Amino acid sequence: MQVARRFARRRPARSGFTLIEVLLVLAILGVIAAMVVPNLLGRQDEANRRASRISIAGFENAVKQYAAEHDGQFPEGNGDSVIQMLMSPEQTDDSAKPRAPYLEKVPLDAWKNALRYEYPASGNHQSTTGKPAIWSAGPDRQDDTADDINNWSQN
Repeated sequence: MQVARRFARRRPARSGFTLIEVLLVLAILGVIAAMVVPNLLGRQDEANRRASRISIAGFENAVKQYAAEHDGQFPEGNGDSVIQMLMSPEQTDDSAKPRAPYLEKVPLDAWKNALRYEYPASGNHQSTTGKPAIWSAGPDRQDDTADDINNWSQN
């Protein structure tokens, strides 16, 4: 018997996780994800709205710069025609060097749609300040809905 014991192999101790331990860790991760994901989704929407407001402010600054160099007159028209005019360089009166464009590229909202522009503003786009109306149609891409972001009201 002693010979049999001596030659009997010892089983090495198993190192690893049991199925119960793995399932417990997955359950904990699921609970954490269920608590965190809704908060992150709400933050993404607000981040997109802030990014769109920043784009609108940049577009508005370009239009104000144009007005400062053109006797206080904002560019008249809407949409693409004004954006293309602001993107094309002008000749200055005092030198042959072309003036830098007011806009480097088409201003986009956070949803990659071109911002809208209108001056003089009309309809729902009027403000009491007399400045041009600049807005994003928001995530639904439809004008004049509750999710629009603009420069004439705090929304």
